[in-house]
Amino acid sequence: MRKNFGAKEMCYPMPVFIIGTYNEDGTPNAMNAAWGGVTEEAELTICVEAGHKTAANILARKAFTVSMGTAAYVKACDYVGIVSGNKEPDKFAKAGFHATPSPFVDAPLIDELPMALECEMISYDPDSCRLVGRVINVSVEEAYLDSQGKVDVAKLAPITFDPVHHHYLVLGEKVGTAFRDGLALK
Repeated sequence: MRKNFGAKEMCYPMPVFIIGTYNEDGTPNAMNAAWGGVTEEAELTICVEAGHKTAANILARKAFTVSMGTAAYVKACDYVGIVSGNKEPDKFAKAGFHATPSPFVDAPLIDELPMALECEMISYDPDSCRLVGRVINVSVEEAYLDSQGKVDVAKLAPITFDPVHHHYLVLGEKVGTAFRDGLALK
Protein backbone atom coordinates (compact mmCIF):
# COMPACT_ATOMS: atom_id res chain seq x y z
CA MET A 1 0.00 0.00 0.00
CA ARG A 2 1.22 3.50 -0.80
CA LYS A 3 1.29 6.41 1.62
CA ASN A 4 0.07 9.74 0.21
CA PHE A 5 2.03 12.87 1.12
CA GLY A 6 0.07 15.43 -0.88
CA ALA A 7 1.71 18.07 -3.03
CA LYS A 8 5.30 18.45 -1.79
CA GLU A 9 8.73 19.18 -3.26
CA MET A 10 9.70 15.51 -3.02
CA CYS A 11 11.70 14.42 -6.04
CA TYR A 12 14.84 12.31 -6.30
CA PRO A 13 17.51 13.17 -7.15
CA MET A 14 17.37 16.90 -6.44
CA PRO A 15 20.57 18.51 -7.68
CA VAL A 16 22.81 20.65 -5.55
CA PHE A 17 23.51 23.46 -7.98
CA ILE A 18 25.90 26.17 -6.87
CA ILE A 19 25.12 29.27 -8.91
CA GLY A 20 28.05 31.61 -9.48
CA THR A 21 27.55 35.30 -10.30
CA TYR A 22 29.38 38.59 -9.95
CA ASN A 23 28.17 41.27 -7.56
CA GLU A 24 27.90 44.86 -8.78
CA ASP A 25 31.43 45.57 -7.48
CA GLY A 26 32.87 42.61 -9.43
CA THR A 27 33.34 40.27 -6.45
CA PRO A 28 32.12 36.70 -6.91
CA ASN A 29 28.96 35.40 -5.26
CA ALA A 30 27.52 31.90 -4.96
CA MET A 31 24.25 30.36 -3.82
CA ASN A 32 22.96 26.82 -3.41
CA ALA A 33 19.82 25.96 -5.41
CA ALA A 34 18.22 22.51 -5.45
CA TRP A 35 15.08 23.15 -7.50
CA GLY A 36 16.24 22.91 -11.08
CA GLY A 37 17.27 20.77 -13.99
CA VAL A 38 17.81 20.42 -17.71
CA THR A 39 14.69 21.45 -19.62
CA GLU A 40 15.98 21.46 -23.20
CA GLU A 41 19.11 20.13 -24.90
CA ALA A 42 21.21 23.17 -23.95
CA GLU A 43 18.84 24.84 -21.48
CA LEU A 44 18.62 24.84 -17.70
CA THR A 45 15.73 26.01 -15.50
CA ILE A 46 16.27 26.83 -11.82
CA CYS A 47 14.04 28.35 -9.14
CA VAL A 48 15.73 31.49 -7.79
CA GLU A 49 13.63 33.76 -5.58
CA ALA A 50 13.61 37.41 -6.61
CA GLY A 51 14.94 38.58 -3.23
CA HIS A 52 18.20 36.68 -3.59
CA LYS A 53 21.38 38.61 -4.39
CA THR A 54 21.97 36.03 -7.11
CA ALA A 55 18.76 37.04 -8.92
CA ALA A 56 19.82 40.70 -8.96
CA ASN A 57 23.31 39.75 -10.16
CA ILE A 58 21.94 37.62 -13.00
CA LEU A 59 19.55 40.34 -14.10
CA ALA A 60 22.42 42.86 -14.15
CA ARG A 61 24.91 40.72 -16.11
CA LYS A 62 22.61 38.26 -17.94
CA ALA A 63 24.99 35.40 -17.09
CA PHE A 64 25.75 32.79 -14.43
CA THR A 65 27.58 29.53 -13.88
CA VAL A 66 26.10 26.38 -12.35
CA SER A 67 28.59 24.13 -10.60
CA MET A 68 27.77 20.68 -9.32
CA GLY A 69 28.04 20.53 -5.54
CA THR A 70 30.47 17.77 -4.55
CA ALA A 71 31.05 15.57 -1.51
CA ALA A 72 34.49 17.10 -0.99
CA TYR A 73 32.96 20.58 -0.57
CA VAL A 74 29.63 19.77 1.09
CA LYS A 75 30.20 22.25 3.96
CA ALA A 76 31.03 25.12 1.61
CA CYS A 77 28.10 24.23 -0.65
CA ASP A 78 25.73 24.20 2.32
CA TYR A 79 27.17 27.48 3.65
CA VAL A 80 26.41 29.40 0.44
CA GLY A 81 22.84 28.13 0.72
CA ILE A 82 22.21 29.20 4.30
CA VAL A 83 23.94 32.59 4.21
CA SER A 84 22.48 35.45 2.18
CA GLY A 85 24.66 37.50 -0.15
CA ASN A 86 22.43 40.44 0.78
CA LYS A 87 23.69 40.21 4.37
CA GLU A 88 27.19 38.74 3.91
CA PRO A 89 28.89 40.36 0.91
CA ASP A 90 32.01 38.17 1.22
CA LYS A 91 30.31 34.79 1.61
CA PHE A 92 32.12 33.39 -1.45
CA ALA A 93 35.52 33.84 0.21
CA LYS A 94 34.19 32.78 3.63
CA ALA A 95 33.07 29.51 2.02
CA GLY A 96 36.69 28.98 1.01
CA PHE A 97 35.92 29.35 -2.69
CA HIS A 98 38.22 30.91 -5.28
CA ALA A 99 37.08 32.20 -8.66
CA THR A 100 38.34 32.16 -12.21
CA PRO A 101 36.44 34.21 -14.80
CA SER A 102 34.57 32.08 -17.31
CA PRO A 103 35.93 32.62 -20.82
CA PHE A 104 32.38 32.14 -22.19
CA VAL A 105 30.03 34.17 -19.95
CA ASP A 106 30.27 37.11 -17.53
CA ALA A 107 30.29 34.93 -14.40
CA PRO A 108 32.84 33.17 -12.20
CA LEU A 109 33.88 29.54 -12.28
CA ILE A 110 34.35 28.15 -8.77
CA ASP A 111 37.84 26.63 -8.72
CA GLU A 112 37.02 24.08 -6.01
CA LEU A 113 33.99 22.64 -7.85
CA PRO A 114 35.31 20.70 -10.86
CA MET A 115 32.24 20.78 -13.14
CA ALA A 116 30.29 23.82 -14.29
CA LEU A 117 27.69 24.81 -16.83
CA GLU A 118 28.38 28.31 -18.14
CA CYS A 119 25.07 29.99 -18.97
CA GLU A 120 23.50 33.06 -20.52
CA MET A 121 20.16 34.15 -19.11
CA ILE A 122 17.27 33.50 -21.49
CA SER A 123 14.52 34.68 -19.16
CA TYR A 124 13.60 35.29 -15.55
CA ASP A 125 10.12 35.54 -14.06
CA PRO A 126 10.20 37.06 -10.56
CA ASP A 127 6.63 35.93 -9.83
CA SER A 128 7.34 32.23 -10.41
CA CYS A 129 11.08 32.53 -9.55
CA ARG A 130 11.83 30.68 -12.79
CA LEU A 131 15.27 31.35 -14.23
CA VAL A 132 16.00 29.89 -17.65
CA GLY A 133 19.55 29.81 -18.97
CA ARG A 134 21.18 28.72 -22.20
CA VAL A 135 24.18 26.49 -21.62
CA ILE A 136 27.04 28.02 -23.61
CA ASN A 137 29.73 25.65 -22.35
CA VAL A 138 30.27 22.80 -19.92
CA SER A 139 33.72 22.70 -18.34
CA VAL A 140 35.18 19.85 -16.29
CA GLU A 141 38.59 19.59 -14.64
CA GLU A 142 40.57 16.90 -16.48
CA ALA A 143 41.29 14.98 -13.25
CA TYR A 144 37.56 14.11 -13.16
CA LEU A 145 37.51 12.51 -16.62
CA ASP A 146 37.83 8.83 -17.41
CA SER A 147 40.30 7.26 -19.86
CA GLN A 148 37.92 8.10 -22.74
CA GLY A 149 37.78 11.79 -21.83
CA LYS A 150 34.24 11.64 -20.41
CA VAL A 151 33.04 12.69 -16.95
CA ASP A 152 33.73 10.04 -14.31
CA VAL A 153 30.76 10.48 -11.95
CA ALA A 154 32.40 8.40 -9.22
CA LYS A 155 35.44 10.73 -9.21
CA LEU A 156 33.24 13.84 -9.38
CA ALA A 157 31.09 12.63 -6.45
CA PRO A 158 28.21 15.06 -7.07
CA ILE A 159 25.78 15.48 -4.22
CA THR A 160 22.00 15.60 -4.23
CA PHE A 161 19.60 17.09 -1.71
CA ASP A 162 17.17 14.87 0.18
CA PRO A 163 14.21 17.21 0.81
CA VAL A 164 12.57 14.85 3.31
CA HIS A 165 15.45 14.33 5.74
CA HIS A 166 17.48 17.42 4.78
CA HIS A 167 20.56 15.35 3.98
CA TYR A 168 23.08 15.54 1.19
CA LEU A 169 23.67 12.25 -0.62
CA VAL A 170 26.51 11.39 -2.99
CA LEU A 171 25.98 9.92 -6.46
CA GLY A 172 28.33 7.61 -8.30
CA GLU A 173 27.42 3.92 -8.10
CA LYS A 174 26.60 2.31 -11.44
CA VAL A 175 23.53 0.05 -11.36
CA GLY A 176 22.86 -0.41 -15.08
CA THR A 177 23.50 0.76 -18.64
CA ALA A 178 21.02 3.19 -20.20
CA PHE A 179 19.55 2.36 -23.62
CA ARG A 180 20.81 -1.21 -23.31
CA ASP A 181 19.52 -3.00 -20.21
CA GLY A 182 15.88 -2.61 -21.24
CA LEU A 183 16.54 -4.34 -24.55
CA ALA A 184 16.40 -7.67 -22.65
CA LEU A 185 12.65 -7.10 -22.22
CA LYS A 186 11.93 -6.59 -25.94
